[in-house]
Amino acid sequence: MQPVYMDHASATPVRKEALEAMLPYFDRKFANPSTVYDLGTDVLKDIEEHREKVAGLIGASPTEIIFTSSGAEANNYAVKGIPLAHKKKGNHVIISRIEHHSVLNAARFLERFDYEVTYLPVDEYGRVDPDRLERAIRPETVLVSIMHGNNEIGTLQPLSELAAVCKSKGVLFHSDAVATAGLIPVDVSRLEVDLLSLSAAQLRGPKGVGALYVRGNTRVMPLIHGGIQERGRRAGTENVPGIIGFGTAAELASKELRKNMDTVSTLRNELKAGLQDSISCIQFTGHPEQRLPGHLSLCIEAIEGESIIFMLSKKGIYVNTGSACASKALKTSPVLTALSIKPEIAHGSVVFTLNETNSRQDVEYAIGTLPPIVNKLRSYSPLWQEKVQAES
Repeated sequence: MQPVYMDHASATPVRKEALEAMLPYFDRKFANPSTVYDLGTDVLKDIEEHREKVAGLIGASPTEIIFTSSGAEANNYAVKGIPLAHKKKGNHVIISRIEHHSVLNAARFLERFDYEVTYLPVDEYGRVDPDRLERAIRPETVLVSIMHGNNEIGTLQPLSELAAVCKSKGVLFHSDAVATAGLIPVDVSRLEVDLLSLSAAQLRGPKGVGALYVRGNTRVMPLIHGGIQERGRRAGTENVPGIIGFGTAAELASKELRKNMDTVSTLRNELKAGLQDSISCIQFTGHPEQRLPGHLSLCIEAIEGESIIFMLSKKGIYVNTGSACASKALKTSPVLTALSIKPEIAHGSVVFTLNETNSRQDVEYAIGTLPPIVNKLRSYSPLWQEKVQAES
């Protein structure tokens, strides 16, 4: 059987159409788009054509899209660039406790330069309460950054409500939409966000290219200085093949969005039902309904997630875990900790992320393969033996 890949939140295979569109820009259309002769200006026109396609994915104007090297750079650009550009107004930033490391670490960086950061707690599903956000905003607050969808637990935030709170307070609002753009509808006008990060790699485009949406004339301090590329907001020769692949993948993702959502949500529900029926003492994490369509996250009691991942990979099934080994000690996922899940349960984290390349056969194989692995690992687990003895 072919490998069953169910870790699309980590990486996706580049779709054929995007790869084919990219190839000419490695040899035939290689010119620098900043040059004034036709070889370069033709490439610049192609960049602008694909900027429009990326903008179309999220309902933005092409002039509001700044290409970056990744979603992580886009997050850094927003979380650092807005406070630096608006320092005269204040020095306070708000983020949630379950943000991606590129947001968390960017905020921690700001703290080294006399900025204050408020880390908002989340409920048991991983959602931020708009009322709590409103209470946290102060006169000196310059930015709120809350992700659209969480890649570990799949939960979607009430983004429109959160953005409305910020708008009413005159505070700029950024959202990391790397996990959602191209997978569910994302419309910046409807959501009323001021900045939004996205990545080609999550929608079957190439790695190494992302984008930051910046509404209108919002001031952001550039983080990379040099030339005048990206209208002076991000210096450096553009990753032309990456941008072409990004635009191609974005256009196709937009056209196929509804169909793909239906496909992956059906597969996800079948996977959930199958595992629920065949494995005891499991806890599904994230919001049961307000979540990414192809995302399933759970904790399996009394065993370690990394052991599960390793044994599944030996059977040709590739998934992920929220727990991680560090210095010979099991480190509990900070996201699951924020959800108040006990460490002994959180250590058994398993995350399945499906997309349209997966099939019902993949799901059936996973349902048939995981339970025997769980039983084997539990037979070695002192925690499981204690639980069985206590119940008997």
